[in-house]
Amino acid sequence: MTKSEVWERPDVPNRELDAEARRLQRMAVSAENWILRYYQAIEDGSVTVGHWIRLLYERIISDLENKVYFFDQKKANKAIRFFENFCHHSKGKLAPQLVKLETWQKALISCIFGLVDENGTRVYREVFVVMGRKNGKSLLASGIAEYMAYADGERGADCYFLAPKLDQADIVFNDFWQSISAEPDLMKITKKRKMDIYIESTNTSIKKVPFSEKKSDGFNPHLTVCDEVAAWVGDQGIKQYAVMTSALGSREQPLILSITTANYINDGIYDELFRRGTSFLQGNSREKRLLPFLYQIDDLDKWNDLNELQKSIPNLGVSVSASYILEEIAKAEESLANKAEFMTKFACIKQNSSQAWLTAQDVRKCFLGGYGPGWEPLAPHEPNGLMLEDFRHSYALGGIDLSLAVDLTAAVIVIEKDGVSWFDVMFFMPANKVQEATQRDGLPYEIYRQRGLLTVCGENTVDYHEVHAWFSRLEREYEILPLKVGYDRYSAAYLVQDMQADGFDMESVSQGSNLTGVLIDMEGMIKDGRLRCINDNDLMKVHMLDAALKFEEGTNRRRLIKMNPRAHIDGMAALSDAICMRHNYYEEMTAQLSNER
Repeated sequence: MTKSEVWERPDVPNRELDAEARRLQRMAVSAENWILRYYQAIEDGSVTVGHWIRLLYERIISDLENKVYFFDQKKANKAIRFFENFCHHSKGKLAPQLVKLETWQKALISCIFGLVDENGTRVYREVFVVMGRKNGKSLLASGIAEYMAYADGERGADCYFLAPKLDQADIVFNDFWQSISAEPDLMKITKKRKMDIYIESTNTSIKKVPFSEKKSDGFNPHLTVCDEVAAWVGDQGIKQYAVMTSALGSREQPLILSITTANYINDGIYDELFRRGTSFLQGNSREKRLLPFLYQIDDLDKWNDLNELQKSIPNLGVSVSASYILEEIAKAEESLANKAEFMTKFACIKQNSSQAWLTAQDVRKCFLGGYGPGWEPLAPHEPNGLMLEDFRHSYALGGIDLSLAVDLTAAVIVIEKDGVSWFDVMFFMPANKVQEATQRDGLPYEIYRQRGLLTVCGENTVDYHEVHAWFSRLEREYEILPLKVGYDRYSAAYLVQDMQADGFDMESVSQGSNLTGVLIDMEGMIKDGRLRCINDNDLMKVHMLDAALKFEEGTNRRRLIKMNPRAHIDGMAALSDAICMRHNYYEEMTAQLSNER
């Protein structure tokens, strides 16, 4: 049995391989394994890709080596052969020639059709592809649709081309029809009807459909192609996507393919898929069915550099010429409006885009490998076990993020010691909301209360006097004195007034893009291990992983947002309020805040 067979076959027991064995294993299968060939080209620098694509292929290679799933080379190559033998160009000087795939396209197709579980069933059901203009998005989508309609082995393989309006859905649908019209063998078994394209031998229907308010039982898709989802408007697009995904359950290997450039629409399905995709790539989520191919530039300052643009235009020099891109760059340099359009459509940087913030590894640095009680050094894998007693007689900074009185509220204290900023978090929730929140969020709030991470106060609304009492207790019992307490401007006026009357120096913080510098500071401190939690606060971990950033159009300015509408980031908002105080006053108060004895 060859090493390639070990990697591909799910019935072979897992065995640990050292680095050299893995290298030989990869070499053994690289000749026909386009995933591996593309990954090797990324590693040796012969192909230039962006951060997200690199993370994606690193994740796939790691998952294959750890047998999270398996690679079926026959299935992958079957799809590739179909593309190059039955799919035709429908526009331009290459029409109606057969398609010749590039390495990145073969790798993408191999990921979709060749990654399988132990039963040989495809792993991924949602594929999200973002890339710049002129990279053959419609051609790729129509080719995948052709394969799934004609060669995927599914009877009644209903395929839908979906867009907000029928004429928009017709774009890829027409590419599909033009391609099969150029292929006599496919036309022999195909009938063009008024409402669809029909393959009688397999009872397969291919339709173009506009958005519909009908429920998911009106659809039974083997494939749904969602074209230019970045242009799908807000809530309507999100609901339609949900309708189509909820209809996948009756199929064994369904696929919903979303393929797009960036755009200007905010808080739509593009933002949701992008947040889910980046969270998955950073190891922050339990996603098992979403496969994100995010081709975009990394360095916004190099938006007009052809080398950087290869990251968002993988077909540069093939379907799109360097001279064409240089002409578009020249136009973009003439005005801010042209530049914004170029950044969106070619660099694939969505104006006002949002993405997951911290990686799971970043978050772990805050909670592992610090110190235990009495400042006992811990091994890297051991959770922090300090107590407030270990910070007795210290100066500190505070932060408060209040809920709308009916849900979570968070308060944070940040204390510096030996160059590390240590934080402690207390969450607050009304008693009658604990059970409801547990069911809604899937989190054990009662256990958090028992562990001292959550204070239950008030019946139906948070009793903000308990927030005041928490800060007072820090000062009274541990001699921890907050020199400044940042609070969001929507905080309850009586809480601020009561704390000011009690001697706390309170300062309003606006949670917007004005905190860009603070968020950059926080990220650097977290990644460097200079911002750590005093204890192993599991609820705060959730809030850190739920945090995302939204970037302003054409700038590096950003603000803190939720990963999704149901996420909670109250702990992170409170922490950013406290770090804002550090950002604004540390130089002025260094002698006290450094807590040097």
